[in-house]
Amino acid sequence: MPKFAANLSFLYHELPFLDRFEAAAKDGFEAVEYLFPYDWPAEEIVKRLKDNGLQQVLFNAPPGDWDQGDRGIACLPGREEEFRAGIEKALTYAKALGCPRVHVMAGLVPDDGTLRETLQPTYVENLHWAAVQAAKEGVGLLIEPINTRDIPRFFLNRQDQAHDIVAAVGALNLQVQMDLYHCQIVEGDVAMKLRQYLPTGRVGHLQIASVPERNEPDGGELNYGYLFALIDELSANGAWDGWIGCEYRPRGTAHEGLGWAHDFLSTR
Repeated sequence: MPKFAANLSFLYHELPFLDRFEAAAKDGFEAVEYLFPYDWPAEEIVKRLKDNGLQQVLFNAPPGDWDQGDRGIACLPGREEEFRAGIEKALTYAKALGCPRVHVMAGLVPDDGTLRETLQPTYVENLHWAAVQAAKEGVGLLIEPINTRDIPRFFLNRQDQAHDIVAAVGALNLQVQMDLYHCQIVEGDVAMKLRQYLPTGRVGHLQIASVPERNEPDGGELNYGYLFALIDELSANGAWDGWIGCEYRPRGTAHEGLGWAHDFLSTR
């Protein structure tokens, strides 16, 4: 049976962030993810996790200056020192929270005519350095292809591109974060992508949302019932044993929209 993690940056928006842990646990989630923990002391988040019997399974490394438009800096020449400081901060939080993996956002291709290919050496070098540091702490790193409709000029957009980067870096603790929402928008053929990539062992995390609205996975153009059954099939064959992050925008409250998940979530 698929294992689902509540994305607290997307779900339970009607509540203050730290109160979302309890709400997720009451709805039957056993794990959580979110974008960034850095506005809160790690010990406060640890308390919320322990009080509610939750696992922390994912968060993002610092992305640069989010409010000024940064969406990661890993591919940007000249910002290596800032990147390294961000990775060190992320690993400090990961160790405190017992979080096994951290997503490293690639960043945006500058709109000054810079070619994507000229950024790749910086990206690979930064990821290699980060993977070495993360391995020392027993932490895995993830890179995620994101569609350019939601984030124009994002460096990493396709599954094959991400897997090529992982191969180029050559670190065992670097994997791909496969968001089926982004995959459908950019590439489609999602079921075959799952069949192709999950058995490789290079996919560390999945995420879901309806397409195109990015709401609950119970409508839109993806048949999640079919995809969940496929993920179960691949899991039974030993190809997958990870978490699926619920990174979607509820139509109403998160609790009201969980009808799709009643067969998967525990009751407390």
